Amino acid sequence: MTEAVATLAAERPGARRTATPGLTLLALGAAGLVVSLQQTLVLPLLPRLQQTFDTSVTAVSWVFTATLLAGAVATPLLSRFGDMYGKRRMITVTMGLLVAGSTVCALSDSLGVLIAGRALQGAAAAVIPLAIGIIRDTFPRERVMSAIGIVSATMGVGGSAGMLVTGVIADRTTSHHPVFWISAGMAGLAMLLVVRFTVEAGERRGGRPDVAGALLLAGWLVGLLLGISQGNSWGWTDGRTLGLFAAAVVLCAAWVLVERRVREPLVHLRLLTGPKSLSANLASVLLGFAMFAAFTLVSNLIQTPSDVAGYGLSGSVLDVGLYMLPSTVTMLVFSVLAGRFEARLGPAFTLAVGATFAALSYVWLAVNHDTPLDVMIFSGIQGIGFGIAYAALGTLAVEHVPMHQSGIASGINSLVRTAGGSVASAATAAILTGSLIAGTSIPKVDGYVVSFVIASIAAALTATIAAVHGVRHRRPAPVPLPR
Repeated sequence: MTEAVATLAAERPGARRTATPGLTLLALGAAGLVVSLQQTLVLPLLPRLQQTFDTSVTAVSWVFTATLLAGAVATPLLSRFGDMYGKRRMITVTMGLLVAGSTVCALSDSLGVLIAGRALQGAAAAVIPLAIGIIRDTFPRERVMSAIGIVSATMGVGGSAGMLVTGVIADRTTSHHPVFWISAGMAGLAMLLVVRFTVEAGERRGGRPDVAGALLLAGWLVGLLLGISQGNSWGWTDGRTLGLFAAAVVLCAAWVLVERRVREPLVHLRLLTGPKSLSANLASVLLGFAMFAAFTLVSNLIQTPSDVAGYGLSGSVLDVGLYMLPSTVTMLVFSVLAGRFEARLGPAFTLAVGATFAALSYVWLAVNHDTPLDVMIFSGIQGIGFGIAYAALGTLAVEHVPMHQSGIASGINSLVRTAGGSVASAATAAILTGSLIAGTSIPKVDGYVVSFVIASIAAALTATIAAVHGVRHRRPAPVPLPR
C-alpha cells in the first residue's frame, strides 16, 4: 500500500520535484518543531503566571488551551487555503501568525492579551498538514512516507524541547516576556528556511472556504471546553454549565449538517469517520489527550512545594525542563528509528507499540512520583512511546487514502489530535481544582494520580485501537515473481 501511495505522488497533476529534498525536509521539520515547541513553551510558566496575574488554575490554563483550540479550528481552514493558494505560501502565512502571536505575548501585561496572543500562535498548528502536502507534491516517491514520519514526529520532540527552552530562559528572568521574544525569533528563522528551501507545487483548486463550518466548529469546541473547565467552580448541575454542554451538542449537530451539505466542507466527514479513517482519528484524539495531559500535569507536579503540599519536588521552571530532558532525547532517537519499525511491522502495529510504552510511563508515574529519578524514568519511557507513536500516526493517517486526499486526511488527523489535547487541558484542570488542599490553591496528590491513570487509559486505548486496525487491515504479503 505504501508503495502504491508513493507512486501516485509522482503522477499527481502539478507535481514538481524539489532539487534539494534534504534541505526541504530540514526546513519543514524546523517549522514543525517550532510550532510544537510553542504549544508547550508556556506550560512550565503556568504556576508563575497564576501568581503574576493573581488568578485561578482554571483561568490560567486557558493560556495553554487557547492555543490548542485555535489550532483545532485553523488547521482544516488553512489546509483548505493551501489547496487554493499554495501550501508553501500558507506555511509562510502561518509562520507569520506565529511571529505576530509571539510578539503580542511578549508585550502582554494582562491575562486577556496573553491568551489572545496564544490564540494567534495556535493558528500555526496547520503547518504540519501543509508540510505533509509539500512532501507529497515535491519529494521522490521512495522518500515520501519516511519524510512524512519525520515531520509528524516533530510534534512530540518539539513538545518536550519546549519545556527545556522555557526552563533555561525563565531561570534567568522573573518575567514571561523573554520566552516569547525567543519564540518569535525561532519562528522567523524557520519561516526563512521554508521560503529558501521549499518550492510551490501541486494542483491549485478553486472553490470557497467553509467559513460557516469553521465558526460552528469553534463554537461547539468553546462550549465543550468552557463547560468542562468551569464545571467545578459553577457546579456540574448549574444552569450555566448544562447550558454550555447543550449549546455544544446543538452546534456540533449543526456543524455535521453543514459539513454534509456544503460543496467544499471544512472537514470531509468520510475522511473523519470512514472505515479506515475512524481508527486512525480515534487513536489520534486519544494520543493527543494523553500527551498534552502529561505535559500539563508533570510541569505542575515538579513545581509543587513539598513543604506545603506534602508531595511534589519544589522544583524551578528550569527543573521542569531538565527532568523532561530524557523524553526529548529518547523521543528524538526513536522517532528516527520508527521508520524501521514501520517497515517491519506496519504503521498500525508500530503505533500500538509506541502507545503501549506511553501507557506504561503513566502507570509508573501514578505509582512513583516522589523523587526526581521517578520523574526522569517516566520521562525516558514516555519519550520512547511518543517518538514511535507520532511518527507512525502520521503515516497511518494517510496511507489508506488516495494521494490527492492525503493532505486533507493529515489535516483532519491533526485537528482531532489538537482537539484531544484541548480536552485534556480543560479536563485535568477541572480534576485538579476539584481536589484542593484546604486553605490553599494547591491540588491534592490524589488529583494527579487520577489524572495520570486517565492518561494511561487513553494511551492504552490508543494501542488497542491501533492493534485492531492492524489486524483488520493487514497488508498482504508480497508475492514473489516467477523466475
